[in-house]
Amino acid sequence: MSDQIHDRLLIIDFGSQVTQLIARRLREANVYCEIHPFNTVDDAFLQRFAPKAVILSGGPASVLDTGSPRAPQTVFELGVPVLGICYGQQVMMEQLGGKVEGGHHREFGRAFVQPSGAHTANQIFRGLFTEGREEVWMSHGDRVTALAPGFEIIGTSPGSPMAIIADTERNFYAVQFHPEVHHTPSGRQMLQNFTRLAGFTGDWTMAAYREEAIRKIRDQVGDAKVICGLSGGVDSSVAAVLIHEAIGDQLTCVFVDHGLLRLNEADEVVTMFRDHYNIPLIHADEADLFLGELEGVSEPETKRKTIGRLFIDVFQKHANDIEGAAFLAQGTLYPDVIESVSFAGGPSVTIKSHHNVGGLPEKMGLKLVEPLRELFKDEVRALGRELGLPASFIGRHPFPGPGLAIRCPGEITREKLEILRKADAVFIDQIRKHGLYDEIWQAFVAILPVRTVGVMGDGRTYDFACALRAVTSVDGMTADYYPFSHEFLGETATRIVGEVNGINRVTYDITSKPPGTIEWE
Repeated sequence: MSDQIHDRLLIIDFGSQVTQLIARRLREANVYCEIHPFNTVDDAFLQRFAPKAVILSGGPASVLDTGSPRAPQTVFELGVPVLGICYGQQVMMEQLGGKVEGGHHREFGRAFVQPSGAHTANQIFRGLFTEGREEVWMSHGDRVTALAPGFEIIGTSPGSPMAIIADTERNFYAVQFHPEVHHTPSGRQMLQNFTRLAGFTGDWTMAAYREEAIRKIRDQVGDAKVICGLSGGVDSSVAAVLIHEAIGDQLTCVFVDHGLLRLNEADEVVTMFRDHYNIPLIHADEADLFLGELEGVSEPETKRKTIGRLFIDVFQKHANDIEGAAFLAQGTLYPDVIESVSFAGGPSVTIKSHHNVGGLPEKMGLKLVEPLRELFKDEVRALGRELGLPASFIGRHPFPGPGLAIRCPGEITREKLEILRKADAVFIDQIRKHGLYDEIWQAFVAILPVRTVGVMGDGRTYDFACALRAVTSVDGMTADYYPFSHEFLGETATRIVGEVNGINRVTYDITSKPPGTIEWE
């Protein structure tokens, strides 16, 4: 839990798949908030956290079921505004004396909420209902059938007669729909209205975060030394620059070059950190080791495991040379932290551990420094801009840890990697030249494990085929292919075949995720 000086909003999570979106919407309004599972929030927690407002999330359970999740009753005795969303509305009614029933009309998807006469004087709906009704996104089976004392109806929908309710005396509000999803167009406004009503001033800024993070790093580390596994990606790079600003030469970065990076990538990363930031950096050129171990390996999972094992070995070898190192720095983000928490016996399960370098801290006897663990990805980019990292670096597309190994289906060879690097560079250059880079989540070339017959001039060729891949996405969990024009694709194919020896055929991958994945392996 944060010890920050900001006003804080607490989101109590009942297992909804979109709880993170509540936090995203609030952070966008410069309101600091944290998500905590319902079964970790007790009276002692509430006293420590001291929230200025509370939001009760949605969830898959039914309040009618025995043992279904509840909020601590103390939440309703804190004297702060509370907003219940979907399951959160039903929990609020159940705990405050209302009634929830099942077996009524279920609502899933788009619905329209009509205001009642009571809505006009309510601050939370300022700027809403300007056209007489609001489009919202519903996802519920149960519904409230009797209000708790003090509440009144201020909005209804065909399937939810009590779609929006409020007790303005106590500043308790509840909605049956999901204002956090983009399918509720005015939901962002509604959430911001709630925070203003609660007295939030929007003091959550990257400039303030930077100052506080530096203070916390200094307090945690003292005069000890820190090592940071630098991948060259945005997260680890921002973490490294932030920590260096806090403790200077007490930080040493270890950049493991596994020979599977893009064209000139190692030089760009090393140059930026050594010259621009003057951060102590060990450049571990281990391409021969990695490529030697990968020789003859074609099974994708074996590739990944081999690369992961060698990375840990190499990192530990070089880290052992840093005398007095007591901390390991990681670019852990807030979604990683949220995903690593499991509801005991509840609806959600642990998706992944948030330790980026599995097992290293325990194995090496190091403590963790994770200065980004309260930030979302877009906030990390904002912090990077605040720290002065080059815009071209901050906006880079995601790049997988195994690198080009998983963009080279089949056996990996130095020849294929060299062809792949050059083709990828041409593709990215084309995307930048046409002003499309920032519209695309991720773009790359995969070299295919087949050779095809072609003709160049008067001669026959027998070279590799490649596939272009470019997708749009919000978070990488789902994705769709980018709709390049045929002119763009034709121009790009001509350039690749003409400029890259070893490729004579270019294809474009138009598979979405699901059923495919973004990467090829």
